[in-house]
Amino acid sequence: MTDKTVRAKARTGWVVGVLSLSGVVVALQQTLVVPVLPAFATASGVSSSTASWLVTSTLLTGAVATPLIGRLADMFGKRAMMLVCLAVMIVGCMVAALSQSFWLLILGRSLQGFATALLPVGISIMRDVLPPEKLSGAVALMGATLGIGGMFGMPMAGVISAHWGLPALFWVTGGFGVVLIVVLPLVVPESTVKSRGRFDFLGATVLTLAMTALLLAVSKGTEWGWASPEVLVLIASGVVLLCGWIPWELHTPAPLVDLRTSLRAPILVSNVCAVLLGFAMFISALAATQELQLPVASADGLGLSAAEAGLAMMPGGVLMIGLAPVSSKVTRRWGAKATLASGAIVIAIGYVLRVLLAPTLVNIVIGAAVVSAGVAFSLAAMPTLITESAPIHQTASANGFNSLLRSVGTSTGSAVAAAVLASSTVVIGASAVPTLHSFAVLYWIGAGVSALAAAVTLAVKVERTGAVSLPELPIAAETDGATKIG
Repeated sequence: MTDKTVRAKARTGWVVGVLSLSGVVVALQQTLVVPVLPAFATASGVSSSTASWLVTSTLLTGAVATPLIGRLADMFGKRAMMLVCLAVMIVGCMVAALSQSFWLLILGRSLQGFATALLPVGISIMRDVLPPEKLSGAVALMGATLGIGGMFGMPMAGVISAHWGLPALFWVTGGFGVVLIVVLPLVVPESTVKSRGRFDFLGATVLTLAMTALLLAVSKGTEWGWASPEVLVLIASGVVLLCGWIPWELHTPAPLVDLRTSLRAPILVSNVCAVLLGFAMFISALAATQELQLPVASADGLGLSAAEAGLAMMPGGVLMIGLAPVSSKVTRRWGAKATLASGAIVIAIGYVLRVLLAPTLVNIVIGAAVVSAGVAFSLAAMPTLITESAPIHQTASANGFNSLLRSVGTSTGSAVAAAVLASSTVVIGASAVPTLHSFAVLYWIGAGVSALAAAVTLAVKVERTGAVSLPELPIAAETDGATKIG
């Protein structure tokens, strides 16, 4: 092996490592506050439902910012936009850590949501700068970091807040961001692949308003009431805006999201599964940690603390690390479609196990770990399908749109989980806690949604050059020197 080859391999390893660390940062900023929301409510003097805005605000900002950042990354540089996202996230961490009011805390959490775009943009950089034979393994590892960071973030939250206080959660996340913003330009080269054209400001504005309305309605529907005027107005507004946004994106010469590209069979499968499996992924961690924390006074409660429940989820995170190279080998041999279908099937099996096995600590950990194994395969396969099929100058925006759809799935999963767990409760002391029956219903729903994702994946014929046909529309096409109507 020549010195040049050794140096090239070393550079590849550093690039993959740094970009994967950005995935861990995304997961940490999303999950660190979840186990300690009651503590934030007490410290800020607000209700538990108001404290949930610490999660909702980050989700909303991340969901609407990701496709916008993806398009800007394709136009002006992927590494540059990652640095912008990191800078905004660091500012958000500082605002949250130093805030003296709850609403400043919400502002900081909203700014942290920009970090969500790091994952799809980082995957797009991998396509541009890594050797083809390294791509599937690198994408698998980066996809797995989202689950890995989440698994480790939950127990870390309890330990950090107990020893150093709640603001320390934001200093830790901001510290990771500072390390990344220094190391990223030293290790990761800027992609030379860029798209031409103008930024679609109208499309970006309409999509932002539509998704904010829909995600807010889904996130708060259980709390506000699904038939409340607020929720109905939000849903109606979101639907009307999307009905106007779709034809605009099909006709404009430089769309925010190229919907024709999104209808290529591999990308279409990935986008549908992003919604379905985003739903299934979210309810697993949410339900498992709640089940582990059921009070001993309930029929089968284990009475674990938030930190202990988070630690119980760590085997799943470790398993995801180990399965990253396995999913890469499956993808190289049988294709990303096979990896995605097998991941969805494994998730469904994990949920069935959660229903059939007695709710002991070992059985809950085993069931959650099986779900995590399926998640590892699925998170590796979805971006791979996109990077293999999207035009190279649209990979960041295509992955960003996929992340947006996954946010739709996670938001829906959160709403459904809250409704199902609240549908059957038992009063223990002064609190109403979910019954085992409500958990079983939720697990069956997770199994069904995962099985549907597997069926969709297997039913659609995926070819890298294939596309779902659309009628030809007269659109404005930009050429080197002028804009031509075709």
